[in-house]
Amino acid sequence: MEYLPLRAADECRWDLLSLGEVMLRFDPGEGRIVGARSFRVWEGGGEYNVARGLRRCFGMRTTVATALVDNPIGRLVEDLIFQGGVDTSHIRWDAFDGVGSASRNGIYFLERGFGVRPGTGVMDRGHTAVSQLRPGQIDWDAIFGHEGVRWFHTGGIMAALSESSTEVVREAMVAARRHHTIVSFDGNYRPSLWRSRGGRQASIDVNRSLLPLVDVLFGHEGDIASAVEEHAHRPAWHTVESFYAMSQRIIAEFPTLRVVATTVRHTTSANRNGWSAFAFAQDHVDHGLRFDDLEILDRVGGGDSFAAGFIYGLLQRKSLTWSLNCGIAHGAIAMTTPGDSSMSTLSEVEALMSGKLKGTIR
Repeated sequence: MEYLPLRAADECRWDLLSLGEVMLRFDPGEGRIVGARSFRVWEGGGEYNVARGLRRCFGMRTTVATALVDNPIGRLVEDLIFQGGVDTSHIRWDAFDGVGSASRNGIYFLERGFGVRPGTGVMDRGHTAVSQLRPGQIDWDAIFGHEGVRWFHTGGIMAALSESSTEVVREAMVAARRHHTIVSFDGNYRPSLWRSRGGRQASIDVNRSLLPLVDVLFGHEGDIASAVEEHAHRPAWHTVESFYAMSQRIIAEFPTLRVVATTVRHTTSANRNGWSAFAFAQDHVDHGLRFDDLEILDRVGGGDSFAAGFIYGLLQRKSLTWSLNCGIAHGAIAMTTPGDSSMSTLSEVEALMSGKLKGTIR
């Protein structure tokens, strides 16, 4: 069944373009940030992680639109993106002023957590190059039109960075739709990013202004409704009936939406979670594979890896059920390795989908 009017692969250079910030992540491993004397370094960012997962695990042709400062830190981020296989031709480079007072590259420090100790992160991303992007600085018509893109992905993190970044997201979405590119949006809400812009209500207002330009909406459990509805509670979508009702309500208000998908996570401890997902399309809900007790090494990026697997299935014109299970399996495996991004292969994902890898699935 065709859920989305996808452009043909042979008329497009890119299967997916992501727009978002790419930061350096400093990981103290099993220790604490405060006592660390060495860190492993990864690249990461909600929107970028989707492009990386689609490239490394699924072999899709992906590129990222972002901005970095042209200094050794920015070039390290670029080198890590190279290793992930994602194209870098749409990175905008800002000049370095020697101290980073005008523009800088974002970094963050993240403890994974273990048992009763939750993961915790410290962001250092003020005045970054990508937050200062302005409409008109990227030639979207050249990318979506001349080069050709089948799927455009961005999200609430990019939209939250600044008022100008919100308008860059809007400008890109309008151009994508003009060239018949599918648009997906992950409603990631980061309270720290909205604190100076009006909090949750301001986030809702921005999301509502963007959703008429979106085909596929992603979110975390209980977060989709509260991301777009005023005074919404944050219920757990543990049943097909409740998720169906929520999806119908949102699509009735935003009829351009064709697909709604959400991950469902039950936290037992930092390294043991229940993990599953729902998807809604064409007035039908699927509830995919369910891991009742998934052992986790690093949960960051699990939702992005779910989105990558789900998008892969839809790009391949697979069924909603297959696409949903692909996303769940890809997210599950991604959380067994360190770093934001997937290190798995398509054969591993398919084996987990079929139950051939060890895991509690029902």
